[in-house]
Amino acid sequence: MPLTPTMSGLILGCGAIVFVNGLAFLMFRIDKDRAIQGEWRVSESTLLILAFIGGWFGAKAAQRRFRHKTRKEPFRTFLNLIPALWLLLAMVVA
Repeated sequence: MPLTPTMSGLILGCGAIVFVNGLAFLMFRIDKDRAIQGEWRVSESTLLILAFIGGWFGAKAAQRRFRHKTRKEPFRTFLNLIPALWLLLAMVVA
C-alpha cells in the first residue's frame, strides 16, 4: 500500500515527537551529570522549551528517573503547567 500525503505526514509527526522527547530526556540527563560534576549546566529555559515543543513526556520521565529538578521552583511548577498550556492553546486555536 503506497503512502498517502496524510500517512507520511503522520509518520513524520510521530517521528518528530519521539525525537524531541528523546532529546528532552537526554538533555535532563546531561544537565544532571553536569550538576554532579560541577560543570556548566543546561539552562532551565532550554529544558522548558524542549518540554513545551513536545518533549514534556521525556522531560517528566527524566525528571523522575534521574531525580533531577524535582524541588527546584519555579522550574517544577512551569514544567507541570505545560500540559495545561497545551490545552489552553488547543481551545484558543480550535
